[in-house]
Amino acid sequence: MTDLHPFIAGLPKAELHVHHVGSASPRIVAELAARHPDSKVPTDPEALADYFTFTDFAHFIDVYLSVVDLIRTPEDVRLLTYEVARDMARQNIRYAELTITPFSSTRRGIDERAFMDAIEDARKAAEKELGTVLRWCFDIPGEAGLEAAAETTRLATADGIRPEGLVSFGLGGPEIGVPRPQFKPYFDQAIAAGLHSVPHSGESTGPQSIWDALTELRAERIGHGTSATQDQDLLKHLADHRIALEVCPTSNLATRVVADIDQHPIREMVQAGVLVTVNSDDPPMFGSDLNNEYAVAARLLELDERGVADLAKNAVEASFLDKAGKTKLAAEIDDYTTKWLAP
Repeated sequence: MTDLHPFIAGLPKAELHVHHVGSASPRIVAELAARHPDSKVPTDPEALADYFTFTDFAHFIDVYLSVVDLIRTPEDVRLLTYEVARDMARQNIRYAELTITPFSSTRRGIDERAFMDAIEDARKAAEKELGTVLRWCFDIPGEAGLEAAAETTRLATADGIRPEGLVSFGLGGPEIGVPRPQFKPYFDQAIAAGLHSVPHSGESTGPQSIWDALTELRAERIGHGTSATQDQDLLKHLADHRIALEVCPTSNLATRVVADIDQHPIREMVQAGVLVTVNSDDPPMFGSDLNNEYAVAARLLELDERGVADLAKNAVEASFLDKAGKTKLAAEIDDYTTKWLAP
């Protein structure tokens, strides 16, 4: 097969499933750890590689939360957000829906309005200076229960607090022991306020959690959905209703959701006609980035350049960009591909 890495590097892309704190590069994590020396997170960027080696999904959550604890001031929030956008711009990510967990910061004492001002200031600067458009997904940290759900809903819907860039409402954290239906009232409120529903489901649990996300939380996209291939009726439902899966191959391997990357169910998803998007989830923590995830997906799906471009356009279709934005970004992808393949 042709080496697709150069093509992928220049390809205009959208990313739909990527976490705010989880996108902090080793350089930024080390800088934040140095600011807050009481943390157990290493201050040496090279030592972070070992620190970000996970034994299972529960261990990943523990490590993730230790990095969350480094975000303690509005200045930390602004630094993190802008630097995430800078890393995205280097990969030609034109548009990203960044998942943010505001409850994790406000409960640690960051003023809610200062938090919103910090992410919005970074968003506007990133678009102006880097050309990367950011939008927000506020997600409930499932492990924190219904208190977190209520607070996240308030922050996502209250006039004067809800940020301009917010487009969707999610649910993250561990799935085992955190059933989806209990969050229905909060998703109902968010949807009534005009937000899109994008919960994580079927990552470390079976297909029933995906059904619950669809029926109880009215999911428009599914975060991960790795276990969807265990239920053929579910795959058909996803394909028939054009409900996208936000697939994160290396993440699934790193958290031991899949035992071997060559056994990843992305092939079965695509063969079933499901709208599959490729994403990086928590890229530095998994030693990856979106360009690498496209390369992994291209190998697993045996794609050429046009196939990779079509995969990129899946993300545009499944995004919450307006019609004009989708048309513009899809045209960028087509123009780039045509020029690349021109004799």
